[in-house]
Amino acid sequence: MPHKKSGVVANVVRGCLGNLVEWYDWFVYASFSIYFAASFFPEGNLTAQLLSTAVVFAVGFLMRPLGGWLLGLYADRFDLRAALTLSVTLMSFGSLAIAVTPGYASIGILAPVILVVARLAQGLSVGGEFGSSATYLSEIATPRRRGFYSSFQYVSITVGQLSALLVMIVMQSLLTEAQMYAWGWRIPFVLGAIAGLVVMYLRRSMMESEHFQRSAGSPSRGGLRVLLREHRRQVLAVLGLAIGGTVAFYTFTSYLQKYMVNTAGIPKPTASLIGFAALFLFIFMQPVAGALSDRWGRRPIMFGFSIGGMLLTVPIMTLVGRTGNPWVAFLLMITAMVFLSGYTALSAIIKAEMFPTNVRALDVDLPHALATAVFGGLSEPIALALKQAGHESVYFWWVTGCIGLTFVATLVVREPLRRSSLEVEVQPARDSVVG
Repeated sequence: MPHKKSGVVANVVRGCLGNLVEWYDWFVYASFSIYFAASFFPEGNLTAQLLSTAVVFAVGFLMRPLGGWLLGLYADRFDLRAALTLSVTLMSFGSLAIAVTPGYASIGILAPVILVVARLAQGLSVGGEFGSSATYLSEIATPRRRGFYSSFQYVSITVGQLSALLVMIVMQSLLTEAQMYAWGWRIPFVLGAIAGLVVMYLRRSMMESEHFQRSAGSPSRGGLRVLLREHRRQVLAVLGLAIGGTVAFYTFTSYLQKYMVNTAGIPKPTASLIGFAALFLFIFMQPVAGALSDRWGRRPIMFGFSIGGMLLTVPIMTLVGRTGNPWVAFLLMITAMVFLSGYTALSAIIKAEMFPTNVRALDVDLPHALATAVFGGLSEPIALALKQAGHESVYFWWVTGCIGLTFVATLVVREPLRRSSLEVEVQPARDSVVG
């Protein structure tokens, strides 16, 4: 059945809008934690308060493997659209709960407890979102432009993060710092909950992919047993690819802005503007990298990320921490994002192309969620704990080592562009990783 470009674009847009709102909600927590940390955790200095909120951020990550398993299994067996709708509902519920919860001064220990529960719901949501979204965008795309179209998954993630930053910049210009600390930080969570209602409707109107329609009703639908029995090597490859990519992503797009404030001494509003401008340019880097992968292959682009990350992470982080010049910090952040786009643009497609349709969402979701839970979720707590202990530079080497695992995984993955299970559905694609 031929692919219709107009239908592809419309469904990619629908999928990306939902992804955008989900990740807006996820990053609002990270972006505004510098303001609400004292409301939920009033004791200690700024680093201690940020560390407490970062630990809760990590708790949300710990739910991602469970969300990846449950929603990935549901998506593979029943309906990608319903799984994507459920994930955004959970995210919106978490945002609304955070928005209306009184502070520690009003309800005591119950405040951080509710915060944790809300983050658990959001962790389930994001855990199920990645694989289902990656599967949908990869399957719905036209065959020769899969890298380009699937790159919009991280474009939408970045736009979600950019939206969170834009809300912060606008609020910082309209409200005083005292108002931001007192109640202003609640507004972006309310906005996220409302946007989720719109996305619930949009996702119900998405078309199912031809791959899923052809495999629906097959007696060999996927599951955890199939994943562990028939796709162990591919799962390990996804883990390796995701570890370095997710650590680098959260370091350079989220933690780096706090690092500018907490270590380099750059004012909060200035750091927000630097992050906004860098993320805006980052949006355009990813489709370029995705289109190049359609022409040159997935592995060369992924090698560009891993080699660049191993060589440049320590110098970039060291220089950012020592400069008080916003322009220098901006240029360093952009440099990091150039090589980071080599991972983010291909994160969906290089993993989805390893697996057949009957297990694709689960097999991408679960190992990716495990990697982000253990490594991505702990990135910020590790960075802040090392700073608290006086060994901040150790974290730079930790990031470099994690990116090294992505380099190793890229070495053992055969070129997915020429061996894509999305082009020919076979049972099962065992040789997509060198044995």
